[in-house]
Amino acid sequence: MIVIGLTGSIGMGKTTTARLFAAEGVAVLDSDAVVHELYRKEAAPLIEEAFPGTTVSGVVDRGKLGEVLRENPANFTRLEEIVHPLVRKRQQAFLAAAQNEGREFALLDIPLLFETGAENRVDKVVVVSCSPEVQRERVLSRPGMTEEKFAMILARQMPDEEKRRRADFIVESGSGVENARDQVREILQTLAAQSRRGETNA
Repeated sequence: MIVIGLTGSIGMGKTTTARLFAAEGVAVLDSDAVVHELYRKEAAPLIEEAFPGTTVSGVVDRGKLGEVLRENPANFTRLEEIVHPLVRKRQQAFLAAAQNEGREFALLDIPLLFETGAENRVDKVVVVSCSPEVQRERVLSRPGMTEEKFAMILARQMPDEEKRRRADFIVESGSGVENARDQVREILQTLAAQSRRGETNA
C-alpha cells in the first residue's frame, strides 16, 4: 500500500483535493476532522488541565482556546504536545485498517505535515498550491476570518515556496475543480505505475 501525505497552506484547496482523492477510491483520513473529534473526546480533559476555562461541558470551546493561543503563541507548542500524539495514534489505526482492506492507496491529510516531520511517515507527499492572490481571496472570504488571524496562521506554516520545493507532486488548485481532478488522477496513475516497477520508496 502506498501512503500519500497531502498538505498545503491555508486557502490552497487542500480539503477539496482530499475529496478528489477520495472520489477516486483512495482511503482518506482528514487530520483536522480527527482533531475536532478529539476536542469532543479524549483530548478535552487534557486541554482543560493545560488551559483552564477552555472547555464547556467537557468539550473544547475553539473560540476560547483560540483566545488563549492568540494571547501567547508559545501555547501552540503546549497544545501540539497534547494533540499530536493522539492524532498520530488515530492515523496508525487508519493505515492498519486500510492495509487490512487491501487498499492500493491511503492518504493522510495533514495541514502541518512538514512542520511536524510527518513527511517521514508517508511514502509520497502531495502539496496543494495556488497563487498568493487566490489564496488570500479564499481565506478572507471565510466567516470570522480577519487579517490578524490569517497572519497568525501563515506565521505557523512553512512558506508555500518551500513546500513546493519539498513535494513529490504538486496539485495546482487555481484553475478549477475539474483541472485539479485531472491532476489527482495523473498522480495516482504515476504512483500505480511506479508501484508496479517497485519504485515507490526509491
